[in-house]
Amino acid sequence: MKILILGPAWPFRGGLAAYNERLAEELQLTAEVEIWTFTVQYPNFLFPGKSQYATEPAPANLRIRRMINSVNPINWWITGRKIRQMAPDIIIVKYWLPFMGPALGTLLRLGKNKHTKVVSILDNVIPHEKRPGDVPFTKYFLKPVDAFIAMSQSVLDDLKLFEPKKPVSLIPHPIYDNYGTPISKAAAREKLHLQQDKKYILFFGFIRQYKGLDLLMQAMADERMKDISLIVAGEFYEDATPYRQLLEKLQLGDRIILHTDFIPNDEVKNFFCAADLVVQPYKSATQSGISQIAYHFEKPMVVTRVGGLIEMVPDNVVGFQCSPDPTDIATAIEKFYAGNREADMIDAIRIEKKQYSWSRLANEIYKLAEKQ
Repeated sequence: MKILILGPAWPFRGGLAAYNERLAEELQLTAEVEIWTFTVQYPNFLFPGKSQYATEPAPANLRIRRMINSVNPINWWITGRKIRQMAPDIIIVKYWLPFMGPALGTLLRLGKNKHTKVVSILDNVIPHEKRPGDVPFTKYFLKPVDAFIAMSQSVLDDLKLFEPKKPVSLIPHPIYDNYGTPISKAAAREKLHLQQDKKYILFFGFIRQYKGLDLLMQAMADERMKDISLIVAGEFYEDATPYRQLLEKLQLGDRIILHTDFIPNDEVKNFFCAADLVVQPYKSATQSGISQIAYHFEKPMVVTRVGGLIEMVPDNVVGFQCSPDPTDIATAIEKFYAGNREADMIDAIRIEKKQYSWSRLANEIYKLAEKQ
C-alpha cells in the first residue's frame, strides 16, 4: 500500500511537523509512506515566529520531499498532477488553518482519482483567531476529502456544520512519544539551573493570546502562589510587550522564568521533567498537543474548561479542570500542592495514557479509507 502524507515535516519545525513524522513512522510498519512537505510554508511576512526551520538533522528513517508552495497556484497544478501520477492508495492531510485551504484543496482536486482515498485529520475547522476568508477557504478544502478524523468533540461538532454526511471518527491526539526518554526531575532541574527544592509549574508552547498566559501570570500574583515559580517555555507568536508590562506591573520578580526562544525537540524533556505540574490556561481550544507531551513525561496537568481540553484531562484524576480565570487557576494549582497529589496522579496518568496510541490512529485511517 502506498500512503502519501501532505503537510509540515522537516525541515520545518513545530508540533505539526512532529505529528506528521510520528504518524509516518507508525504507518511505515504496514505501508510504503512518503511525506510531501513545503518548499514555502508561510511567506516570511505572515510568519509570527523567528524561524520556520528546525535545527535538528532530517529524520533518517523517513522519506520526505519538499514539493508544495502554499502561495503559488502554478506549483499546485504541477504538484497535483504528480500526485495523480503517483496514484497513492491513501492521501492523509492535516488541516489546521484556513490559509492552507486553497493550496491543499487544489492539490486534492488535481491529485485524486477513483482509486485514491483522502482522509483529513482535523486540528481545527473554525480557527481560534478568525480572519477574512476562513469559511470559503475551509469549505474549499473539505469538499474533496472523503473522510475525516476529528481529535476532539468540539472539532467534530464544527465539522458537522460544513460536512454533515461524510464519514468521521473521533480519535484523540496520540501521545507525543518522540521527544525522548524521560529523565529524573533532579537531572532536568540541574540542566535548567533550577533549585532542587522549589515548586515549579510549566507553561509550554507558542505564546498566543488565546493560550491565556496572561491569566496564568495574574494567577501567580495570588497570595497562595507565593512559594511557586512558573517556567514559561515557548516562543512569542505575537507582540511580547503586553506580557512584559504585565510582568513588571505584577512585580513577580524571579518567580517567572522566561525561556522564550523556540525549544528544540531534544530539549523539550528538560522542561517537562523539571516541572511538578503543566498548566494550560487557555481561553479557547480544540485540543492540545501539550497535553500529550505531558502524558508522555507523566506530568499532572491543570487545564481550563474550554474546547477539547477536558476530554483529555479527567478532573481530579490526572489533573484539575478550572475556568479561564486567574483566581480559579490559582485554586486548582493550590489543590494540587496542598493535597500532595503528584504521586497518585502520576499513577493515574500511566493508566490513562494507554488509550492514546498511534496504532489506534493508524487503524482508524485504514478503516475510513476502506469504507469509501
